[in-house]
Amino acid sequence: MKLIYVASPYAGDVEKNVEYAKQACRTVMESGYAFFAPHLLYPAILDDAVPEERQAGIEMGLTLLYRCDELWAFGPIVSSGMQAEIAEAERLRIPVRRMEVSEEMIPAQAGMTVCG
Repeated sequence: MKLIYVASPYAGDVEKNVEYAKQACRTVMESGYAFFAPHLLYPAILDDAVPEERQAGIEMGLTLLYRCDELWAFGPIVSSGMQAEIAEAERLRIPVRRMEVSEEMIPAQAGMTVCG
């Protein structure tokens, strides 16, 4: 089973962005793949408001990126954290796809485009 690294905005409207990230993970799962979403994991342990802890979470997520088959970048904007994730995926030659989650949870393949 493919492992998909899920990237989506976190900072800002955290509550809304966490719900969106959960929908993104469900989209991956319903597409038949496993997901890894570090921005749903590390903020449960680290304080995103503390710059050092935010950076530690980003770095730990990037440490596991090499194990993923693809990175799917969800959302209408690309945050600075997502930019770092996309840059690392490209450096590792991991395919990057720009994705959207609809309210109806349309399967991911319907809106899939290759990034870059």
